[in-house]
Amino acid sequence: MQGIDEIQLRLLEEIAGLHEVPEGAFNIRANGQLASRHNTAHIEIVSKEDGSGIDIHIKPHTKKESVHIPVVLSQSGLTDLVYNDFYIGEDCDVTIVAGCGIHNGGDAASQHDGIHRFFVEKNSKVKYVEKHYGSGDGRGERIMNPTTEVHLAEGSCMEMEMVQIKGVDSTKRNTSIDLAADAKLVIKERLLTHGTQDAVSEIIAHLNGDGSSANILSRSVAKDDSTQTFIAKIFGNAKCAGHTECDSIIMGHAKVSSIPEITANNPDAALIHEAAIGKIAGEQIIKLMTLGLTEEEAEAQIVNGFLK
Repeated sequence: MQGIDEIQLRLLEEIAGLHEVPEGAFNIRANGQLASRHNTAHIEIVSKEDGSGIDIHIKPHTKKESVHIPVVLSQSGLTDLVYNDFYIGEDCDVTIVAGCGIHNGGDAASQHDGIHRFFVEKNSKVKYVEKHYGSGDGRGERIMNPTTEVHLAEGSCMEMEMVQIKGVDSTKRNTSIDLAADAKLVIKERLLTHGTQDAVSEIIAHLNGDGSSANILSRSVAKDDSTQTFIAKIFGNAKCAGHTECDSIIMGHAKVSSIPEITANNPDAALIHEAAIGKIAGEQIIKLMTLGLTEEEAEAQIVNGFLK
């Protein structure tokens, strides 16, 4: 890709699966600057006038198209902040792939904060994938603090896949969603921390319309001396259905907090929360070791299977 160096290309492969120029619309940001952009007949990406981010406009009835908007940082000590707004017209079916990769080979902290707002119109379906990844042997921290705000109109649907499985020293993820009548939300979060990493994820869903539903699922593994906090809040303000579930594996000297909260403000709101934290069962390790795996290999296989 023009304007993308080898390190940045590796980051793009990790966070967005990009080995070459993607099909469809895309906007690639590298070290705080626009590296490459492409629009289609149905999807237009424009820079905000103040240079703070981009606006993505998806025309009504756009089907089976994708938008890639990855961000990569390979410069130590860089702080990057962007505001991206997505306007999805009625009756669309699209996939949006975001994410951030940071390679830090220096001593200064590198940080990316992305603020994304989604305005999803009636009867549209959006799949949103956001992956975070860090690399580099420098002593500088790799910090990512994403904020996501979603507005789902009547009959719309959004599936969000949020993944962080390597190399991020500190993250604070804030996600808020409001749902109109018959709107549907599914969030699948996967998280792995190790060393002294710290991760906080807070998801708040307001079910405002009759027939709306939200299913919030989190799977996480905390290793070594890392810490995790997962907060899920669902407010049932109509005849609706809400469910939140958090499953965590804890290892070493890690600390994990799971804080589910459900509030029914309507007698026809049906809300459920579930949370479980535990270590890997010894018999699972032993069973795999009898198949020829070492203890470390058995442990890794269990963790990978759990997160998948």
